[in-house]
Amino acid sequence: MSLRVLVVDDEAPARLRLRELLGEIDGAECIGEAGGGDAALDLARRLHPDVVLLDIRMPGPDGLETARRLAMLPTPPKVVFTTAFEQHALAAFDADAAGYLLKPVRRERLAALLQRLAPTSPGTPDSRRVHVTARLREQLRLIPIAEVYCFQAEQKYTVVRHRGGEDLIEDSLRSLEEEFGHLFVRVHRKALVAIDKVESLDKDDTGQLFLTLRGNSGRLPVSRRLAAEVQRRLR
Repeated sequence: MSLRVLVVDDEAPARLRLRELLGEIDGAECIGEAGGGDAALDLARRLHPDVVLLDIRMPGPDGLETARRLAMLPTPPKVVFTTAFEQHALAAFDADAAGYLLKPVRRERLAALLQRLAPTSPGTPDSRRVHVTARLREQLRLIPIAEVYCFQAEQKYTVVRHRGGEDLIEDSLRSLEEEFGHLFVRVHRKALVAIDKVESLDKDDTGQLFLTLRGNSGRLPVSRRLAAEVQRRLR
């Protein structure tokens, strides 16, 4: 892992803690720090960081506005929001953040997040998300991919069934399959299933295959056209 990180927070102790944590993580380098959004944008233009650790509540341009401006740079960095308030972290994903960390930031969580953001090969960043987002009134709910049982197409939305229940998201099944195909298998044209959540694969008297998901009631039919691929992926 090799990441150049810019730290942005209006509180000096918070910046110091992040610098110290970055110094303990192999491959992470703090290349600068800023106390506000305008200074962060200036440094980002000059230093070209890979990642910006960005506080949300700041005077002047707040973290959300700063993130939107960073996204307009010729080579935009990945933005990770840091905040003491979880509701702000949820709303922050409307600005296409690569992740968020709740304060006080823990070294283990910061290291794991940076590891996910590190390039998988020279010049090729790993852009896969670790959450999908569901809009709830004026906020967004973060749904960890690790907790998703399946995605099902329903009219113009996609239903995500997860450990906490069900939500609607705007991602299409096709885009979800392209991004998370290493973790999910398409069982018919309207459903993707998490491979590690499959409890059993059974046939009824007609030969129709059904999947049963762990910790989730009900079964999902498997398309006859996709049956061989589903069985191969589940071996």
